[in-house]
Amino acid sequence: MAAQSVSGGSTIGWRTPAVVMVFGCLIAMISFGPRSALGFFLTPMSQEFHWGRDVFSMALAIQNLLWGVGQPFAGGMADRFGTNRVLIVGALLYAAGLALMAHSTSGGMLDLSAGVLIGFGLSGSSFTIVLGAFGRLLPPEWRSLAFGVGTAAGSFGQFLYSPVAVALMDHFGWRGAITIFAGVTLLIVPLAVALATPRSTAPVAPVATQSFRQAIGEAFMHRSYVLLVLGFFTCGFQLAFTTVHLPSYLVDRGLSAEVGGWTLAIIGLFNIIGSLGSGYLGARMPKRYILSAIYFARALSILIFITLPPGTVTTLVFGAVTGLLWLSTVPPTSGLVATMFGTRWLAMLFGFAFFSHQVGGFLGVWLGGLVYDYVGSYNPVWYLSIFFGVMSALINLPIREQPVERLAPAAA
Repeated sequence: MAAQSVSGGSTIGWRTPAVVMVFGCLIAMISFGPRSALGFFLTPMSQEFHWGRDVFSMALAIQNLLWGVGQPFAGGMADRFGTNRVLIVGALLYAAGLALMAHSTSGGMLDLSAGVLIGFGLSGSSFTIVLGAFGRLLPPEWRSLAFGVGTAAGSFGQFLYSPVAVALMDHFGWRGAITIFAGVTLLIVPLAVALATPRSTAPVAPVATQSFRQAIGEAFMHRSYVLLVLGFFTCGFQLAFTTVHLPSYLVDRGLSAEVGGWTLAIIGLFNIIGSLGSGYLGARMPKRYILSAIYFARALSILIFITLPPGTVTTLVFGAVTGLLWLSTVPPTSGLVATMFGTRWLAMLFGFAFFSHQVGGFLGVWLGGLVYDYVGSYNPVWYLSIFFGVMSALINLPIREQPVERLAPAAA
């Protein structure tokens, strides 16, 4: 079994499940690392070019939105034409965006580089594409754990890149740090060969005959899928706002930039535990309960954090708790999509859920900068994050975890 694909027993040579997971995790780590560290460049770039925080926030808001817009299409292309091709194109766009960002001197250039190019680059090279490949290439009994491991790898990228970003800025300046990130991102190109998927698969006849449009229509007529997509909005809002604005929020409260770096690093480190745990539990208990608990716990942790006085220990503890809940939503969310609709169009259908996630990310980043410039505080956005967390905890409870009628006979 270790040398078979899930398409029905054809061998995949050296690309055993373990090799596929290792290469996929490396891609997830490399792609998620730079974008999770971009918040550290807000202050130096804004100061050098005399921008308000809304300028940098708008560029990253565009990035989040276009990442979400491009994700369903990138996922569909990966499902149809092969994952490796999409990963390579995405990595090239991502690296080009980082390189141009290092030389951006105006808001328009920043929107093009950090916004458009990196946004579309991420849609083709991020862990969402990797998870789709895992669903296609790995045996069913590997999937839930693989979704958790792949997500955890992205978190390790955040853990690694956050303090590295601060160190590189100290030694090479913010331009040098971004340029180095661009070069490292190109490593995705050779790694993508291990995640090559065939142009078409035929695991089960009903799945093979379902078209791109039929898959979309079936999904959006399914109440549980719609609830899942709506709930995922909150995840994007909270993650993007925290990633971009937490370092500046901590500096505003009298803490050093290093505390912000280590806080984001701790978030990434503890998210490894959270993502692996979520993937493990997702194979053993209802995934909707896992999601509901995560969203409610996030809301509670934010409320406690903004209520307590600022301090290094308090912030690091908040980072650890947040890390456990950070991307732990991804394994149960992708697992629910696979449970409901199978794996033929998994990357695309998860991509639509991720679009909702990134609409939330756009609003979280953009509102963070806008609200701060108008009222001089991030507190209104923190409270909005709490409200969204409670709402998503409730939205996920009615989800039904079973295959659609088209797959019910095969599942039985």
